[in-house]
Amino acid sequence: MTPGPSSSRVLVAWLLALLVAAPAAAEDRLNGFSLRPSSVATGEILRGGPPRDGIPALDQPSLSSAHEADFGDEEWVIGIEWGGEARAYPIQILVWHELVNDTIAGRPILVSYCPLCGTGMVFDRRLPSSAGEAPDRFGVSGLLYRSDMLMYDRASESLWSQISAVAVTGKRMGERLELLRSTQERWGDWRIAHPETRVLSRETGFERSYGHQPYGDYATTERLLFPARHDRRYHPKMRTLGLRVANGETRAYPAEELERQGMAVIEIFDGHEVRVSYDVERKRFGVEAPPEVDVIEAYWFAWAAFHPETTVYEADR
Repeated sequence: MTPGPSSSRVLVAWLLALLVAAPAAAEDRLNGFSLRPSSVATGEILRGGPPRDGIPALDQPSLSSAHEADFGDEEWVIGIEWGGEARAYPIQILVWHELVNDTIAGRPILVSYCPLCGTGMVFDRRLPSSAGEAPDRFGVSGLLYRSDMLMYDRASESLWSQISAVAVTGKRMGERLELLRSTQERWGDWRIAHPETRVLSRETGFERSYGHQPYGDYATTERLLFPARHDRRYHPKMRTLGLRVANGETRAYPAEELERQGMAVIEIFDGHEVRVSYDVERKRFGVEAPPEVDVIEAYWFAWAAFHPETTVYEADR
């Protein structure tokens, strides 16, 4: 997509188109991607509005120091530490790009953010099937599965479910991305804890209204833009911390339950001791868990849609 001053109006038009997006029940291709074979029901793969790469991933991210950055302390970021380096990716930028192909301490990473699901997830871009080759780069397909973004790798054009971290179509169907531990928190808190952090700059090469929320009040209303079957015991956009292990076992910790409990929760999950907490003032989760446990922050509806059999922590009543 060619950057230009009309980008905001174009995105608004796309967002209006979300309400009339149609399922791909009988189609073998969408947005230029083959849907056959597929490990998921192709009728649940929807056009999200923008065409393929209509939301441009960032391939050459520009970074600045914490001192140079001019983000407000209340701005939310996805933060990651690796190899002695700290990196922050402001949500106000990610909401317009969704994917950043980057490298931290020599490790190629993919930073992903789905505004519809509230999921910020960081992956290793190296895949077992491409060992010895250059790390894969990923783009935004413009397609959704259960309201979650489908990414694609540019080498094979396989479609990947962000929340599942698995390729659902194409040559790499069934392969899994390695999920790296990251956090969502306010820039001020991250900056104080990591004064040497580097942060994604607004100098992206694209003209976008960074700081403007193109999804309006979506994050606070019960309204979903796309169908997703989910457990309705909590507000659909309730912030939830999800734990997942390789055998498929999952457990959810809704912020509401942790707030009600009022203290850190220590449990045994799939044989691992985990400690989960929620800071009400800072509105952020804390978690201590071994590396083999995936940690995912998401809206409740999104976690439940992908993990309908999840167990849920409930505070003492």
